[in-house]
Amino acid sequence: MNLTNYYWYFKSAVPPRICDMILQYGKLKKEKIALTGFLGKNRDLNKEPLTKKEEKDLKKKRNSNVVWMDDRWIYKEIQPYVNQANRNAGWNFEWDYSEDCQFTKYSKGQYYDWHCDSWDKPYLEEGPTKGKIRKLSVTLNLSNEDDYKGGELEFDFRNVDTGKKPNTVICKEILSKGSLVVFPSFVWHRVKPVTQGTRYSLVIWNLGHPFK
Repeated sequence: MNLTNYYWYFKSAVPPRICDMILQYGKLKKEKIALTGFLGKNRDLNKEPLTKKEEKDLKKKRNSNVVWMDDRWIYKEIQPYVNQANRNAGWNFEWDYSEDCQFTKYSKGQYYDWHCDSWDKPYLEEGPTKGKIRKLSVTLNLSNEDDYKGGELEFDFRNVDTGKKPNTVICKEILSKGSLVVFPSFVWHRVKPVTQGTRYSLVIWNLGHPFK
């Protein structure tokens, strides 16, 4: 799919008061090791802990801690920006459901290597996600710029540069607290290692029926 805009940002859009509410709420909940698709986010690590090999393989790809949220007040703050970005960027994707919010903590040395949020096949499980795919991803920065170093969100527009050097860009527009970026879920991206302090963010994946 050829795109004119690979992401759309809103700088310092969410008020600090709301960011702090999300931060405080997330810190009250028990964090878990962030898993990737091959392990499944719903795996109960208390009943089925990671094997040494699984943990080693996971850390090659991802090293962060997460808390899951599904509170209506959070969606009400973020979803209007998803809709506005969808229009302004010219994507006009049809979507009608948001997955659980992922409150993510990146401490020193933690990261998430290159990946995209969507995959070829839709969800099969019964429920509101059945038959749908991730279409629009959103990341909200909850931290002040001076709270951490490193941890930049970086995009790779490799789908337009196949066979060439990666066409990467760091999303500097969301470094300030309350800034957020919306992008198609098939766009490759990563969070570079945090070198100092702690970076907090909120991620939401927004779903719709597969593209026709």
